[in-house]
Amino acid sequence: MNVSIIRSPRDPRGYRLSTELLVAEPREQVFEFFADAFQLETITPPWLHFSVQTPAPIEMHPGTLIDYQLRLHGLPVRWRSEISQWDPPTRFVDRQVKGPYRYWHHLHTFDEVDGGTLVRDVVHYAMPFGFIMHPLMVRRDLTRIFAFRQKMMRDIFTPRPIPASATAAAS
Repeated sequence: MNVSIIRSPRDPRGYRLSTELLVAEPREQVFEFFADAFQLETITPPWLHFSVQTPAPIEMHPGTLIDYQLRLHGLPVRWRSEISQWDPPTRFVDRQVKGPYRYWHHLHTFDEVDGGTLVRDVVHYAMPFGFIMHPLMVRRDLTRIFAFRQKMMRDIFTPRPIPASATAAAS
């Protein structure tokens, strides 16, 4: 499992989550998968009862708003995100407009590495009462969610070891 959560260098009350996975498939194919907002249902754990509420088709571009519904610890949660950056096939950013976090900024990058694609997620986030909620449940929940996401990506795509040169370039 390759999920890292540290204190945010941007905000002493926030956190930075990062993951990376190298897959054999070409960048355009991998990006196309992530460009379909409904694929988020595929890579989100079933225990969240996650569903996209925005009707299909969803045309992705800066300013696109996407509504979701999920259950977190049995409580219904509505979430609205905005695609704030859209740069196919290399990157995009979604940010929470409405939801459980004080802020959520999720950068997705897709880099060509050794004939495959290095998929990275970097999420900067903070939540109300984070000093209590993060150690009690949020850190564990996000680790489980992103570990599940990586497992599903390994099932959908062909995973490969990440060369040291690719990891060093990300630092």
